Amino acid sequence: MVLANDPSTTRILVVEDEKHIAEGLKLNLSLSGYEVAVADSGPRALALWEEVCPHLIVLDVMLPGMDGITVLRRIRTQDEKVPILILSARGEARDRVEGLRHGVDDYMVKPFDLEEFLLRVERLLARSRGRGAEGAGEPKMVRFGQNQVDLASRTAWCRAGTIQLSEQEARLLRVFFDNPKRALSRKELLEVAWGYSGRTSTRTVDNFLVRFRKYFEENPKKPKHFKSVRSVGYLFSAD
Repeated sequence: MVLANDPSTTRILVVEDEKHIAEGLKLNLSLSGYEVAVADSGPRALALWEEVCPHLIVLDVMLPGMDGITVLRRIRTQDEKVPILILSARGEARDRVEGLRHGVDDYMVKPFDLEEFLLRVERLLARSRGRGAEGAGEPKMVRFGQNQVDLASRTAWCRAGTIQLSEQEARLLRVFFDNPKRALSRKELLEVAWGYSGRTSTRTVDNFLVRFRKYFEENPKKPKHFKSVRSVGYLFSAD
């Protein structure tokens, strides 16, 4: 079901591939007054997220097509504010830490208490409304070296002058900015920035890095900010 983008309703996207759990969540959230859309795979979750513009996302981790953490990271490249609640059978500390590291707002482990789940949903939505009122329109501005990038307007001020970034460039830069001094593989960059999955193999990322170095580096042949990491991929440093 595709939800109408009605400003008077609160829309929730449930991402869950176990049919009986998805149906139960949809029923109880609907009875609580929310409009609910359900996705049963990672790619379907991203498609519905863009179409529905939900106020909250309930996200499983183990999904067909694309795992929940990749879905989470993909969403966070474009939306840092929508509350996301992971609901997963994977409840070890490292699983929770991974979710928190990549921007999840809350984490519940299956099996779960329905009343507690509904209260957490209500709390996340209330907090999101308050946060949205305070920070609406706040740009994502990043400065490094002599460069400045406004991801909201996709504008960069750099050694090459003022540049209007493409959407793909802005998405890739956001991944780097959100993971400073962390070596990222080409596969990871493709999955998180642009939604590629599976065994996609491409050197597209290399071409974008050549472009970034021309934009932002004093000496593109000896980069300080967008560095190559042998046998891994690339690393961004603001230093």
